[in-house]
Amino acid sequence: MSSPHDPSTPPDSDPSDPLQPARASASSPVQVANLEFKARLLLIFMLLLVCGSALFVLYARGAFDATQRLVLIAEDSEGVVVGMDLTFAGFPIGRVRRIELAEDGKARILVDVTSKDAHWLRTTSVFTLVRGIVGGPNIRAYTGLLNDPALPDGAVRTVLQGDASAEIPKVISAAKDLLENLNNLTGSSGSVGVSLANLQTLTERLNGPGGALTVLLGSEAEAKKFAATLDRTNALLTKLDGLAAKTDTQVFGEKGVMPETRATIVQLNTMLGEARSSLKKVDAVLQDAQAISANAKDATADLGALRADVEANLRKVEGLINDISRKWPFAKDAHDAEIKLP
Repeated sequence: MSSPHDPSTPPDSDPSDPLQPARASASSPVQVANLEFKARLLLIFMLLLVCGSALFVLYARGAFDATQRLVLIAEDSEGVVVGMDLTFAGFPIGRVRRIELAEDGKARILVDVTSKDAHWLRTTSVFTLVRGIVGGPNIRAYTGLLNDPALPDGAVRTVLQGDASAEIPKVISAAKDLLENLNNLTGSSGSVGVSLANLQTLTERLNGPGGALTVLLGSEAEAKKFAATLDRTNALLTKLDGLAAKTDTQVFGEKGVMPETRATIVQLNTMLGEARSSLKKVDAVLQDAQAISANAKDATADLGALRADVEANLRKVEGLINDISRKWPFAKDAHDAEIKLP
């Protein structure tokens, strides 16, 4: 039994304290059995986990799938990197494995196409390399006829290239030309500026004293002359209306020329009817004269009386004709009408 003053015993230790062994074990290091072996096992497990993850990623990316080689010939491979996908209808079917420079100075893009997706590529397929304004380029395949022969392994095809950014300088140049043309058109000496000035002048003239007449005739003086001519024309038309009314009264009125002419024509028709009756009598007498040649002297006396009667009727007709000619203003000279007896 150690004494209270034993140097091997800690000064604050108390042999009678029940917690003394627990305190001693906490202050001393814990010894783990086979610690080095367990650490090696943990490292090996971590290495296997990393290798398994890498193999899984390679498998997921198709590194172990059967592939066939496709060679695309391009003018340049700017923007194309190893690992870029070859897409068909938006789905990746191949991957760029290597980029080479051919002897003719063109770029050779070696693409590995998976065998399960190689049936989408035919001998008539078209391959494009499109560079957009934003983002990297894209390699795409287009197949129009799926019934054509399949694309063989190691086929070499020329890729069609399109660069949208190359059109930007052309668009900017065209925009500059358009702006210059717009400035020339809208300037003070441009067509649009001159048209607007002419339109303003036209509006001022329309709002002026002459109005539309000033615009049509060119000046206010011409517009005034035209207005004066219209006034004179209206006055002349008024006079013509009055003259027409008087002419209508004189010609077609109750005491005008037409009613008197109508009455005279009625009398002339009556006298012509009498003359026609007299002529019928002459015809009858002539027939009697031809039938009765023995009584020629009496027939001649009757003919003389009838002739005198006919001449009297004809003189009445001639008098009526002369009267009509005097009353009708458009008739010819009355002496031109002459009735001759048979």
